[in-house]
Amino acid sequence: MIKFYSLIYILLISSEVFSQLPNQNTYLIANMNIHPSYSGLWGYVDNEGREYAVLGCSNGTSVVNVTDSSNVYEVGFIPGPVSGWREVKVYSHYAYVVSEGTNSRLQIIDLQYLPDSINLARTWSYSGYTYTHAISQSGPYLYLSGGNASPNGGVQIVDVTDPVNPVRRGYNSERYVHDCRIRNDTIWTCNILNQRVSIINSGDKDNPHEIRNFLTLQGFPHNCAITDDRKYLFVTHENEDPGVLEIYNIEDLEDITYVRSWQPTGITTSVTHNVEIYGSYAIVAHYTSGVRIIDISDPENPVETAWYDTRPQDNSTQFEGCWAVYLLPSGKIIASDISNGLFVIRATNLTNFTNIKTNVPEEFLLYQNFPNPFNPETSIKFDIPKSGNVKLELYDSKGAFISEILNEFKTAGSYKLNYNASALSSGIYFCKMNFNGISRSVKISLIK
Repeated sequence: MIKFYSLIYILLISSEVFSQLPNQNTYLIANMNIHPSYSGLWGYVDNEGREYAVLGCSNGTSVVNVTDSSNVYEVGFIPGPVSGWREVKVYSHYAYVVSEGTNSRLQIIDLQYLPDSINLARTWSYSGYTYTHAISQSGPYLYLSGGNASPNGGVQIVDVTDPVNPVRRGYNSERYVHDCRIRNDTIWTCNILNQRVSIINSGDKDNPHEIRNFLTLQGFPHNCAITDDRKYLFVTHENEDPGVLEIYNIEDLEDITYVRSWQPTGITTSVTHNVEIYGSYAIVAHYTSGVRIIDISDPENPVETAWYDTRPQDNSTQFEGCWAVYLLPSGKIIASDISNGLFVIRATNLTNFTNIKTNVPEEFLLYQNFPNPFNPETSIKFDIPKSGNVKLELYDSKGAFISEILNEFKTAGSYKLNYNASALSSGIYFCKMNFNGISRSVKISLIK
């Protein structure tokens, strides 16, 4: 009888770890597994609306066209130093790739020739910088975390106003940063070694400084995301306790409060890894339990509404399975699985989602020309959040009109044009941009 009860106990424990509910409210569009192993991924949408997965692999970076559900294929592959993980973010039509591979540095991949091809624009570094653990992006700035991008593995800010000629700006190295999220010049860093989340003011890109930090309950903060109203912070924990998703109320930075933790339906063993928030939904890469979709319209009471398991054999505490997730504008979800490759899925109940990450700029911006001063050519870059007529004009230092540089209709996106001032004399000029009744200007210096 004792043996019988022992067997029942073992079966109950095993069922908790290895039982798997059928996939819920999702279906598979495609699965591609052609490289040794996989890690980070991000999405990209070109000017024609075609959708791509930019996928970190152990031996390089893969770009996959996922536009046509019946014809998902790899467009190109950029080799890189072998690494257990590779992370990527996209700005303009460039993918920025980091890893902890030997001398991996920052790879810049040009996506402008998609769907035909991709190419490595350059590999960038500076004295002492050879590898990075993670990368984040907000506007024309990259945030390199971990590795030796900054002292002590903190967070390093890189200016990519000129996308292929990055400029190193300031850093904060008070704590090791595993990953971070940026909202309105505030960096929320996950300090996995210090068991804390730190809040850094990066309004001055040359001097980011910590505002405060707080201790998380479980103690291994890996990645985080913030709700659209900036009232709640979702923090993943990468540990074998197992790691859970924790929710914090951050309305008052002086009184950040723990709300609750979350785990997948019926699973208490799988480790959470990465979370992305899209309006009233959070999508979680939850290692051995796969892609999990949560309705967070009431952030303090999240409800799991759909899931797709990319590693159905078990729900163990291993660091195996789903690494990263991303929601494309079409509603397709792309996910990377360490051993099983790229998954393209769709959730049948995912509606009314907002804040989808696309490459359409969030605001109208005119950037400082580069180089500046210049002789006689310089590049002028601008972002427009929607389609409309763009007018660029040049004025002298006294405000007198000199010439029209551009006057044409442009679709929403980021643009860069070359300007030749060989016909002008040395001096200070102003480049003025008008778009939909709004104007911006920058001062430019021509030195011959």
